[in-house]
Order: sequence, then C-alpha cells, then structure tokens
Amino acid sequence: MRGHGRPWGALLWPALLGLCLWPGALPALVNPLGLGEVGPLDPPLWRLTLTHLGLVGLATLLVAALGLPLAVAVTRPGWAAPRQLAELLVGLGQTVPTFAILALAVPALGFGWAPTLLGLVLYGLGPVVGQAILGLQGVPAGVLDAARGMGMSGAQRLWQVELPLARPVLLAGLRTSVVYNVGTATVGAALGAGGLGDPIIGGLSQQNTALVLAGALPAALLALTLDAWLALAQPPA
Repeated sequence: MRGHGRPWGALLWPALLGLCLWPGALPALVNPLGLGEVGPLDPPLWRLTLTHLGLVGLATLLVAALGLPLAVAVTRPGWAAPRQLAELLVGLGQTVPTFAILALAVPALGFGWAPTLLGLVLYGLGPVVGQAILGLQGVPAGVLDAARGMGMSGAQRLWQVELPLARPVLLAGLRTSVVYNVGTATVGAALGAGGLGDPIIGGLSQQNTALVLAGALPAALLALTLDAWLALAQPPA
C-alpha cells in the first residue's frame, strides 16, 4: 500500500459505503441480480456497520498499545534474541487459521466480543510489530550517532529521532492491520459478536448469495475507506 497514492479514495469509498447503508438502496441494487433476496435486516445494516467498526477500532487500539512498545523494546541494543523471538511469534500468529484461534478461545472467554477481539489482536499484531521493527531498524546509524553527539538521551533519541523517521513504515503496518481486521471481524458473527458478518453467515446458511453480498459489499467498502483515510496521514516513506 502507498501513502497518498489514491487521495480520491478518501471521498469515493465512504460515499459508496454511505449509499449502501441508505435504507433500501442495497436491496434495490442486488435483488434484481437474481442471486436471492435481501429483505429488511434486523438490526439494520448501518447498525451492523457501526458494530463492525467498533470491533475493528477497539482491536486496533489494543494492537497499537501492545505492538508498538514491544517493537521499541526489542529494537534496543543488545535485544537481538528477544527481537528474533518476537518476529517468530507474531509470524506464527498469522499462520494459525482464524477459526482455530476463535475455537480455542471460546472455552475460556465464551461467546461474543471477547474471543473475536483476541483473534483480531493476534492477527493484527503481525504487520504492526513487523513493520515497526523494520522501521526502527531502518533509521540510519549516522543519524543516531549525530543525536548522541548532540547529547540526546536514549528516550530523546527515540521520541525525537527514531519514531519520527520510522513513522511512514509504522503507519503502513497499521494500515495493513486495519484492513486485515475488517475482513477477519466478519468471522466473529459466528460467535455472536455481530457486525457485517451476520448477513454473510445468514446468507451462507440460507444459500442466499444476495444476503452474502449485503454483508460483504459494505465490509469491503469499509476496509477501502479506512485504508484511504489512514493513507492521508501517512507521509511518503
């Protein structure tokens, strides 16, 4: 993904999402396709979208709160072994299927948001931690030497030099994590977490492709919207 690559998307995707959420608009679009029928949804599509957005937003906050300090810690001098372990663990977290994580979490956390958030956080940590390590390690050694020569402490170098220079790569990881989680959050509907996965799972169980589209299309537009908005905040790498 590129920063500032498609600024028009920051207007186009939310406009299309708003059109889909307008009462009656999506059924009028998909019902004539002959793939099934979308009737009145309860809860309505706009409320499912807000629930979905809440899940993704909370997961993103947790991922940032856990992932960024972890990346900073393991990129300090003398922390090569913990860094390699962190990279290994977050890589393994992404290889485990989402359904397997949720199935393992249900006995301990029950149904609803808790197991879904656990799955989203484990999936979202991979790109955030990986890109943060990459960005912090990419700060030129000469720049750090110059900062030391100016008498900056370790904390000053981190806040005033390393994090600002690594910011484009950090935000790229965050964008990837958010887009991943918009799609992954649809699985949470199987556990009663709600969101845009509700019509998708309902459509699959009823063999109603139109109902699947009623959840999948807003979810895709939500992912594109959030990606485009985050791209506006991402300076060129």
